[in-house]
Amino acid sequence: MKKIFPLCMALLGAVSCCKKTQPGEPALYSAADFDSTIDGKAVSLYTLKNANGMAAQITNYGGIIVDVWVPAKDGAFKDVVLGYPKLADYFVPENTFAGAITGRYANRIANGKFTLDGKEYSLAINNGPNTLHGGIVGFSKKVWDARTFTNDAGEQALELIYVSPDGEENFPGTLTTKVVYTVTVDNQLRIDYTATTDAPTVLNLTNHAYFNLHGGDHKTSVNSHRVTINADRYTPTDSTLIPTGEIASLDGSALDFRTPTTIGERVLGPDSAFNYRDGYDHNYVIRRSSPDVVEAAEVYEPSTGIVMTVLTDTPGIQFFTGKSRVQQDETAPFYRSAFALEAQNYPDAPNHPDFPSAVLRPGETYRQTTVYGFSAR
Repeated sequence: MKKIFPLCMALLGAVSCCKKTQPGEPALYSAADFDSTIDGKAVSLYTLKNANGMAAQITNYGGIIVDVWVPAKDGAFKDVVLGYPKLADYFVPENTFAGAITGRYANRIANGKFTLDGKEYSLAINNGPNTLHGGIVGFSKKVWDARTFTNDAGEQALELIYVSPDGEENFPGTLTTKVVYTVTVDNQLRIDYTATTDAPTVLNLTNHAYFNLHGGDHKTSVNSHRVTINADRYTPTDSTLIPTGEIASLDGSALDFRTPTTIGERVLGPDSAFNYRDGYDHNYVIRRSSPDVVEAAEVYEPSTGIVMTVLTDTPGIQFFTGKSRVQQDETAPFYRSAFALEAQNYPDAPNHPDFPSAVLRPGETYRQTTVYGFSAR
């Protein structure tokens, strides 16, 4: 959903020198490199594990998923998340949102404006003419209150809470958001979101993790990944990635991933549905017969055998591949070195009455669950 900028990609060199895949215990980052205080609040790095050896490290700065270690088909553990070894690495001038919770409104709001109950709200513009991921200082740049615990199933979990005051980034209402990350016994990273408000507001939460199922130093392109997305329709956009309001069929489109297709198969040639040189950046309408958690997508990398399955109860999912900004051609280092699958409501839903509602009112509770499951074959 957001392009990976030069400095961000340059930091991958730091990733490669600090992270090595190996059988046995994952090579985790040092918590000491994340210990800090921002605006008077402590920042830490938390590690969640299960008995299978899967591990995830998450910081309460932005709720960032720093790494996720899972076994490949040869038994070696691979870090499948694009992350950085130090907290300072996330303080780049370009707001990349890598691995972070995005809100109050993930994705875009057209022209930074929406009307709620007859009142127009004007938001900060931070992406062309639009508002992206909650504005200038959204949830991805906040320090969340954190506690670790073990749930009734014996699974390690991290609870994050952030209270967003009324008027923050010009959004109405004091919003209390809780996000719980859990590493399950089934090699899943589960994310449960809940939120309440004291005044009507709009809300759309997701996590912006970038994945590469090759693991390791993340220098290898994800073009070989085989992707399946369980969607028959998508939301076409204008040139600034704001939905036109149409919900279009994927039939005959280069965006159709109903059968397993490598990322690189179609991005190497032009198609009217997308800018092929910049890759995919589209919201898919998840096929569902109930509002419950369903499988939205699957990604498979043959070389490692790693399979990532995304399950969610959201109406949409943003598939983003983009490409490196180190150079502007396919021969560049780190070219298309990650992808994102962001479970979400539709972009700009507050301005489209025919889209699923993004309004949260007092007395209501926003709930959203997304699960990233991992296996090997």
